[in-house]
Amino acid sequence: MAMSDMKLKLLHTPEGVRDIYGAELGRRNTIIGRIRERMRLYGYSEIQTPTFEFFDVFSREIGTTPSRELYKFFDKEGNTLVLRPDFTPSVARCAAKYGEPGGAPMRFAYQGSTFVNASSLQGKLNESVQMGVELIGEPSAEADAEVVALLIESLLDTGLDRFQVSVGNAGYFRGICAEAGIGPEAENALRDDISGKNYYAAEKLLLGLNISDAMREKILNVTLAAGSADTLDEALAGAGNERSEAAIDGLKAFYSALKGYGLERFVSFDLSMLSKYDYYTGIIFRGYTYGVGEAVAAGGRYDRLISHFGQDMPAVGFMIQTEYLAEALRSQGIAVPLPPAPVEISYTKESYAEAVSRARQLRQKGTAAVLLGPSGVEVPGTDKSAEPGPDGRKR
Repeated sequence: MAMSDMKLKLLHTPEGVRDIYGAELGRRNTIIGRIRERMRLYGYSEIQTPTFEFFDVFSREIGTTPSRELYKFFDKEGNTLVLRPDFTPSVARCAAKYGEPGGAPMRFAYQGSTFVNASSLQGKLNESVQMGVELIGEPSAEADAEVVALLIESLLDTGLDRFQVSVGNAGYFRGICAEAGIGPEAENALRDDISGKNYYAAEKLLLGLNISDAMREKILNVTLAAGSADTLDEALAGAGNERSEAAIDGLKAFYSALKGYGLERFVSFDLSMLSKYDYYTGIIFRGYTYGVGEAVAAGGRYDRLISHFGQDMPAVGFMIQTEYLAEALRSQGIAVPLPPAPVEISYTKESYAEAVSRARQLRQKGTAAVLLGPSGVEVPGTDKSAEPGPDGRKR
């Protein structure tokens, strides 16, 4: 490869990642700042976990991202390490290391990049910036309501006002599968079809299992169990097993607690909603809005995850995908203000000292200032019109 070709290649980023700068990054930072302040107001303390962890923190037993989607590498001792695909197991590890079972609840807030080696056909970035919270050591419906209320108010703080948080419970579907005698392998195969409301694919799979027609119909009807709070009463009447009934009772208690925040208009229920993460044990939820094809937020309760790290603590939390949220705000025409532009102070060789003095005075008052020296001479070989923008396209 010629040296010029090598230099040209180095200008580009690997597939699945990109540069973010200028106004786009400024708006993103405004969004992050507003959400961070809301988390602070709820009493959540920031935590920073390592960008990479031991492989076992995200293993199949934990129930997190599939191994094939992890970025894996080795340290000099031969240990398998991975770039974090998900913050929750990392925070759970920290809670097990530093927390005490039965102690005061811990409230953590985080922000940073996650890495998933997704297929290029999915059209998703492999590196994404997430923000979120984890409430650890509190098993109540009131804790579930707190994190959902915090999510709703965080989205409202960014300027978003047309969105819905869809809520379900992982125990409802699992209870029905256990009642039908469906094993873990078949349950996992069913999960994507039920969650995607793919009625016919689920029916085809169920026809291959040794279950009654009535039980098959009951499982397929989960795809239809969505809507207002009235959905819960209908589901409870037909639950037929203790685990599913407990899941509905938990959702009803959550909804009652959420009403104390006056935010119930942003919530609907969907009992077919299931997560790709196996560690969720109770309430699960996702935030949807217009102008973006993916959920801008997701979360749930994971009461058994921390036990994998040696402590028995209940927990619930959520994460916000900042890229999707920023795209939703842009597509909906919701303005996100940028910080004020710096004051430009031009100078000549003779006026340099005076310009520096003025710039220092402005900065001491909290006003940004930039010094502009004598210019007008173009650097040969540069063409700003050909520089790629934040989206990778040339301007």
